[in-house]
Amino acid sequence: MTDTLLDTIDTEDHLAELRGWLAVNWDPDLTVAAWWERLGTSGWAAPTLPEGSYGRGVARAVGVQVATEIAAFGAVGAPDGLGLLLAAPTIADHGTPEQIGTLVRAIVTGQAAWCQLFSEPGAGSDLAGLTTKAERDGDEWIVNGQKVWTSLGQTADYGMLIARTSPDAPKHQGISYFALDMHQPGVEVRPLREMTGHAMFNETFMTDARVPADHLIGELNHGWAVANTTLGYERAGLGTGGGSRATVIMPGSVAGNLDKRVGDFAPTAGSPPKKKSAKATGDRPVRRDDLLTGLARGNGTIADPLIRQDLVRLYTLTELGRLNSERLKATRAAGGDIPGMANISKLSMSALMRLTRDLGLRIVGAQGMLHAYDVRDQAALVTATGNPFLPGVTGSALYAQAPSIYGGTDQIQRNIIGERVLGLAKEPGSDKDVPFSQLLRNA
Repeated sequence: MTDTLLDTIDTEDHLAELRGWLAVNWDPDLTVAAWWERLGTSGWAAPTLPEGSYGRGVARAVGVQVATEIAAFGAVGAPDGLGLLLAAPTIADHGTPEQIGTLVRAIVTGQAAWCQLFSEPGAGSDLAGLTTKAERDGDEWIVNGQKVWTSLGQTADYGMLIARTSPDAPKHQGISYFALDMHQPGVEVRPLREMTGHAMFNETFMTDARVPADHLIGELNHGWAVANTTLGYERAGLGTGGGSRATVIMPGSVAGNLDKRVGDFAPTAGSPPKKKSAKATGDRPVRRDDLLTGLARGNGTIADPLIRQDLVRLYTLTELGRLNSERLKATRAAGGDIPGMANISKLSMSALMRLTRDLGLRIVGAQGMLHAYDVRDQAALVTATGNPFLPGVTGSALYAQAPSIYGGTDQIQRNIIGERVLGLAKEPGSDKDVPFSQLLRNA
């Protein structure tokens, strides 16, 4: 009980300090770049990063409260994207002081956006089978290869790249982790249009691309450990559903936001974000189960007992995810951890998306065969069907296949839980100690 009280007092001290800092430093007439410079260098953009790495060393739960407090004040929050979620904490864990001073600083101040260059056409679930290679050339590394499923690669300034630097080492050992400049000759990003009509993912081709030697993150040929750090942060972020910010602004030189007036992106200054109606949700944010329940009530399908049953299933799974997240926050605040919770949360998200897909399509019935791929067509579809929620239902249904694949497939998550958490025997494999150059591969 004493520890809980001390944690509460400590959190309140942080939030009180933040309120005082915001009162002095928030200025809506600054540019986005100037505001993020203040926010990032003060440690409030990424408070969960260690002290000395542009953070304040607070627990994740406190970090969420910081983001909420910034929005409630009426100020713009931290830069969005994979830089803050994945690259910054990975570099803080494995990078040199110089890399933290340049790469992490550019992330927390919004100057650089990042993407993840891990998966390859022949190395998805078996990520250690990657064939992109980096060869040393004086003070640089020359990179050749192809990556795929590169989220936000078209707007990235840097990429988190893993490449093979020692083909004569076993496949998990001869890999290194780099920060790759995405704007150089030899790096080509091509969008991949998905069944939703969007192109969030890309394929990236590297032809004699160059990486300075001082952009090697962690030790040479030990990039697998660094990559697993990134994957850990990714799964934790996917499982918790991200932060609690009212405003999202994409960082970096490509998005074009840095020179804009920051006040134009801010919530109403001096007042908290408006809450959703609490009539049907008990004063909590509207969720997927709320929206589908309302839709079923509206078109009468709520009378179907199987639909009612699955609405309860969706509510139950959503509540379990929320409570697991709170449980993990409390455990970490007390200095502990729950092994495998990030993997469980990732599996839970995949199950929620599949149930949302199936349930949503059953609720809308034959209308679920219609989908609009751009804003103009969405407006026409709503007019024709009289259902303003239909584009969201069909969009979610088409997107639902992705979560069980990205961030590590569901099968990989189950393997990790079985082997690393439950201590079960690993899957049989004879290639663990074989040099990568000697492994049999498809021609």
